[in-house]
Amino acid sequence: MTTVVSTRLLARLKFALASVFFVALQANSQAQAQTYPTQPIRIVIGYAAGGTTDIVARSVAEQLSKILGQSVIIENKAGAAGNIAAAYVAQAKPDGYVLFMATLASHGINPALYKTALGYDPVKSFEPISMVAAIPMLLVVNPKLPIKSVPELVAYAKKNPGQLNYASSGNGSPVHLAGAIFADAAKIDVAHIPYRGGAIANTSVMSGDTQYTFASMPAAMPQVQAGKLRALAVTTKARSPQLPDIPSVEEAGNLPGYDINSWDALLAPKGTPPAVIAQLNAAVIQALQAPALAKRFEGEGAIPDTSTPQELAAYIDAELLKWAAVVARTPIKVD
Repeated sequence: MTTVVSTRLLARLKFALASVFFVALQANSQAQAQTYPTQPIRIVIGYAAGGTTDIVARSVAEQLSKILGQSVIIENKAGAAGNIAAAYVAQAKPDGYVLFMATLASHGINPALYKTALGYDPVKSFEPISMVAAIPMLLVVNPKLPIKSVPELVAYAKKNPGQLNYASSGNGSPVHLAGAIFADAAKIDVAHIPYRGGAIANTSVMSGDTQYTFASMPAAMPQVQAGKLRALAVTTKARSPQLPDIPSVEEAGNLPGYDINSWDALLAPKGTPPAVIAQLNAAVIQALQAPALAKRFEGEGAIPDTSTPQELAAYIDAELLKWAAVVARTPIKVD
């Protein structure tokens, strides 16, 4: 009888301690939310200063500083297509003061390409905060070619198998995969020529060394406007507000399902308190409503795009599945 009573008392004591621990955790989370932030916040990006993701991040940081009442600093950790930066943030203290600007590369393509050398888990290492921007790419050709539409490009490639080259910003880059998916969907025989960066790839098309590429809108729009490149289509399912007269690849080429959206999203290290995540999500949504930010995004060819943390988590899961399938069926390898 004494043993039974002792067992029951022990069970009650364990339950009471667990309840106290849970209440303490909730109280700590609420306290953090009430005082957060008390120091500068860093947003780490995986690319050098001056690129589209860097410009988007700095535009958002400027607005977040005003909303949160603390400095929001951009930290550039370039290398390995964003893997170095992602791994760094994954190891950071989960207190809301070190965040990561995720991209299509870091949380879509790279996990399928790098596998064991990734350095982080795209799902288990992070807490989603909010989507930030959609950044369409443009299918552009050398204007000297007798090609003014996607059907004409496909027809030209089929008449001249193996004769067309498309440039990319490197093996495994979003540009590379955009071209590989296009070639697979259109059933054309073309060669991929990788370069060390999008600017060099675009220059190769303008010079005629290659015939077409899928360029980011910020990089391509000045050349398109100057007549140095001819825009055929945008890679997203919907047309871009910046170029409303340019069709999507899907509609222009009759290629159902072709939808490649380069994007930026804000993540925190795994274990960041839910109340802090909620506060950051609300701040991002408010930041993206600022007219100055919208104008800056428009100049970069970026489209403001927010989400709940749950919506972003589901989107990343879908991107990981999508790009794993793409990498599996295309002969893409990392140098």
